[in-house]
Amino acid sequence: MIPFISPAYADGAVAAGPGMAGQLIMLGGFVLIFWLLIWRPQSKRAKEHKNLIAGLNKGDEVVTTGGILGKVTNTTDEFVTLQVADNMVLNFQKSSVAATLPKGTIKAIK
Repeated sequence: MIPFISPAYADGAVAAGPGMAGQLIMLGGFVLIFWLLIWRPQSKRAKEHKNLIAGLNKGDEVVTTGGILGKVTNTTDEFVTLQVADNMVLNFQKSSVAATLPKGTIKAIK
């Protein structure tokens, strides 16, 4: 017996933790949870937003990410022109459009 090592430390060295297979299964489980809870829903939202932007037409009523309501008067590849009041039109990047609204929503609010 080695005088400087207590028997408790020697016994603990024999009981090793889970094997390599157990660690790989845990890692795979974490990756699966990450994919299901974070990556998949985010890509789904991005796809829906891309379809929303691609489907913008003249006359659609939309709300921007800043909360401005307006009616689409013109669209280009990068920008959309919104009529926000009787004599006021504003240009926004298409990516700043958050959602479309049902027809007549702006009229009902005024």
